[in-house]
Amino acid sequence: MKVKPIVAATDGSEESLQAVEWAAGEAVRHAALLRIVSAASLPPRMTGLQVRPERDYIADLIHAELDQALNAAAFRAARAAPGLVIVTDSLAGPPAQAVTESGSGASMLVVGSRGAGAFTAMTLGSVSRNAAPHAAWPDEVIRDPNPVPTRQVGVGVGDLEDCPRSLTFAFEEAGLHEASLLAVHACPAPGAAAAAARLAELLESWREKYPGVPVSHQVVPGHPARALVGLTVRADLVVMGRHAGHPGPHGPGRVRHAVLSHAHGPVAVVPTAR
Repeated sequence: MKVKPIVAATDGSEESLQAVEWAAGEAVRHAALLRIVSAASLPPRMTGLQVRPERDYIADLIHAELDQALNAAAFRAARAAPGLVIVTDSLAGPPAQAVTESGSGASMLVVGSRGAGAFTAMTLGSVSRNAAPHAAWPDEVIRDPNPVPTRQVGVGVGDLEDCPRSLTFAFEEAGLHEASLLAVHACPAPGAAAAAARLAELLESWREKYPGVPVSHQVVPGHPARALVGLTVRADLVVMGRHAGHPGPHGPGRVRHAVLSHAHGPVAVVPTAR
């Protein structure tokens, strides 16, 4: 079976270069090709101009910086993973949409949580906000990777009845990273005992599928976003599912936004089956 590539986005910022290095490590573990992409567009006030010298000058500067960003990212990836097959692509269209769509056919899309390229032509914050709710493939948002790996992958289990894709992703990443896995479920105190029993029962079948991955679980009180943000402090990667958004203060979209905004480390958002 053909291994799907891993796609990483760069805008030339240090944040994006850290994300590219993370993606290079993932590509090595998955024995996959690394595709580095970048996109740029004219600032809004320039797009209305047609053929103007100043428009062409700014456009040339932006595309020159885009090329420079791709070259710098390829260099960092090659240094981090010698021998890795790397390709680079400049994308057309609105940056957030173009980068999100570049993940189609990939095993994952990796972006930084913040950063800005030439003339703020592309901001990775907008890309991560666009990809997390819309991508049909896993996307990893990288913020301040732990320089000393803890060998732990965390996974938030929000819906105990509908979490196979996020658990599969988390277990596979734990196996590839030779890490333990901690499954966390946030639940009001009155239902904690029942939820803990259900979570333990759920994880039994996954222990059988991935016998080489040490597994533990916790049921914690309070808001799920707070629990997952806390988990990002001590885990090398935190995995969370992406369900269809629901209204209300604890809806999946609000939890996801809060975690991505306040995470202390890499977060992977995995869509549910469609």
